[in-house]
Amino acid sequence: MDKRAVKGLTQRQLQVSEQIRHVLAWVFERGQIRDPVIRDLIITVTEVRVSPDLRNASVFFLPLGGNQSCQINEVLKGLNKAVPFFRKQLSKSMRLRKVPNLNFVSDVSFESASYIDELL
Repeated sequence: MDKRAVKGLTQRQLQVSEQIRHVLAWVFERGQIRDPVIRDLIITVTEVRVSPDLRNASVFFLPLGGNQSCQINEVLKGLNKAVPFFRKQLSKSMRLRKVPNLNFVSDVSFESASYIDELL
């Protein structure tokens, strides 16, 4: 078994994931995205998980508002289409040898937590 699997995430992974989360949150806050589906939404980056080699990152996001859950597939397509723009912003803001490939994933942890809360 790999020693890293036993220990969990390294300090470097945690640092890079937090930096990515802050840069993406800043880009969403500034409204620099041209896609009208994404530009008009308030998107929260809840978590970023970076692979051990720092080449891939899963970005968990949550669109805030009332009925965005029905549009989640459109938002996901728009975000994945804008990955080159996000990588360019990351390269400007961070000092890494390679900018990680971003994979956007809808965060369902809040929905599952509210479901468990209703059950209790």
